Amino acid sequence: MLDKLDAIRARFEDLGVALSNPEIVKDNRKFSAMSKEYRSLEKIVEAQNKYRQVLADLDFNNEALRGEDSELRELARAESADLLDRKEKMEAEIRQLLIPKDPQDEKNAILEIRAGTGGDEASLFAGDLLRMYMKYSEKKGWKASILSESEGTVGGYKEVQVEITGEDVYGTLKFESGVHRVQRVPDTETSGRIHTSAATVAIMPEAEEVDFELKESDVKMETARSGGAGGQNVNKVETKVFLTHIPTGVVVVCQTERSQFGNREKAMKMLRTKLYEEQVRKQEEEIARHRKSLVSTGDRSAKIRTYNFPQGRVTDHRIGLTVYNLSEVLNGGIQEFVDALQFAENAEKLARQN
Repeated sequence: MLDKLDAIRARFEDLGVALSNPEIVKDNRKFSAMSKEYRSLEKIVEAQNKYRQVLADLDFNNEALRGEDSELRELARAESADLLDRKEKMEAEIRQLLIPKDPQDEKNAILEIRAGTGGDEASLFAGDLLRMYMKYSEKKGWKASILSESEGTVGGYKEVQVEITGEDVYGTLKFESGVHRVQRVPDTETSGRIHTSAATVAIMPEAEEVDFELKESDVKMETARSGGAGGQNVNKVETKVFLTHIPTGVVVVCQTERSQFGNREKAMKMLRTKLYEEQVRKQEEEIARHRKSLVSTGDRSAKIRTYNFPQGRVTDHRIGLTVYNLSEVLNGGIQEFVDALQFAENAEKLARQN
């Protein structure tokens, strides 16, 4: 492990020198990639510095224990247990940091929620899930903005797409993909019978221009007048944008901005993300054929989590975690699930390395 840490430190120092090179600074793409790598290695180097200090303190203690100064020996004996405990914890932390990261984890993400089985109740639940993720994003200091939405007939959403930007968004939320199930008595139910409804959640890494080359010549644009509230301008000017990727037939629609240009910019981002996500999905399917993972596939057909209102219970079926703070979870308190799922994935990766 120490040899690996030394190699990482050497790479970190090389990157520090390279990032001050004017030629690299002028190359935006290269500078951005190197800066990202530098920041990711910085965490490991900082952990190594602390670990080195603990090892140095242990060496000093061992020398003191062999020395003739009785007072110093007693002091060293008292500190040794704490230092050994810190050494063990730091080694575990460093092993976690050395686990190869998915390069997509640092990306922003597109969150897509669709009402599933359950009619109006499913749409209302989709709205609850949207609020949960918006609240969680707010707690994390991320920025979340709705890209497109289709409201339910009695509230909530039939479908909604949200762009979430911030630090490690995709890596944090990727395990949320799948079918979320709710069990509760709907407001319209007079007999008090519990209904089961569902909504699907998909988390997609937001594509950057360096990830996927989207040629303007491959995109066909059509426009229409936006519907709904928004003033006279919305009804008179064709601001709603439809983009079709001619080679694949993929279509995206955006109408949230006031101008056609603004909607086209957002729609291009959505299209780029969808095409990139298709590439990623194919790669993940290939990997999934070789190994089964507890939390990595995010298969939409699997019910990953149940929200039971009568019992105030939330259960994640993949890792068998149940909590009894439903209202807190729906108010954005999903960090316990996020941590447990990330721990499960890291444990699996460590097992494969050994």
